[in-house]
Amino acid sequence: MSGMPLHLCRRRFATGLALGALGTTLAPLGALGAEPFPAKGRTIRIVLGLAAGGASDAQARFVATKLGEVLQTPVIVENRPGASFILATEEVIRAAPDGYTMMYAPSSVVAQNPQTLASVRYDPFKDLTPISLGARGPLVLTVHASVPARTVRELVDYIKANPGKIGYASFGTGTSSHIYGEAFVRQAGLDAVHVPYKGGADAAKDFLAGRVQFYFDAAPNAIQNTATGKVRMLAVAAPQRSPLLPDVPTMGEQGVSGIDMASWLGFYGPARMPAPVLERLNAALAQVLAMPATRDFFRQGAYEAESSSPAALAALTRTTYDQWGETIRKLGLTKQ
Repeated sequence: MSGMPLHLCRRRFATGLALGALGTTLAPLGALGAEPFPAKGRTIRIVLGLAAGGASDAQARFVATKLGEVLQTPVIVENRPGASFILATEEVIRAAPDGYTMMYAPSSVVAQNPQTLASVRYDPFKDLTPISLGARGPLVLTVHASVPARTVRELVDYIKANPGKIGYASFGTGTSSHIYGEAFVRQAGLDAVHVPYKGGADAAKDFLAGRVQFYFDAAPNAIQNTATGKVRMLAVAAPQRSPLLPDVPTMGEQGVSGIDMASWLGFYGPARMPAPVLERLNAALAQVLAMPATRDFFRQGAYEAESSSPAALAALTRTTYDQWGETIRKLGLTKQ
């Protein structure tokens, strides 16, 4: 500062001290600028693309209650049925990636819909963030009690004797229940009518009333419907028998191949979720899904509660997508 008047030197020195003090004050504020997740009192939504009352809805609501206790914030389930889960998926994709909106979705939403439905405008690998696996369990081939069939072979014979008169339900066009039904019909050379619904609860109403005759249903729904005495379980659509349904043979055991991929459900959020938020949600879900009460509740419907890392769910999504893609191509199905 040689050559500078003394009063200017003192002024610059004082200004420097002030700016330095301001900088040390602002630095911690910047570091603490990110709002802690979840913020106290803010509600987390679990969007479900199915009507209330089905098995997936019951699972989502059970998890929501426990998740709210773990995170100490309200967690609700919001039902957005219709369009084979597309409405719910698009709502989640449009939401802010702040952790307050996620969905509980069957594998069909990310592995089948994009390959079977022309109306799907989302990319499951670019538009969604995998958070955690939620549950695994088989679909079950069920028939209405009015159908005189107790094996898959007997069902085939019955449908062949009634061409064009037998309907099969699904919880949406392009879902696993639809594709399994289509695969079964084509492999066996059957003339049956596909009747899609907005979810398991809606399908159950017509199925229990006998308006549709067979249905590849989620295991919890199949068990619940069978308990009414109006439905019988003929086979599980899985590589091996379910330990929770040991008396129900697989499709493969009864001579039908290719209908053997176990179904699962997972939690997804919008793309570009911040890593700390993703980690917090993943850890909380892992805690909830490991609770004995959660495991017991899911097992009542022949599903196993199971969590995973986001990376593991991403890998499972890719593998399942590729497996279904091969099945869809073999069946010659085109987007509808």
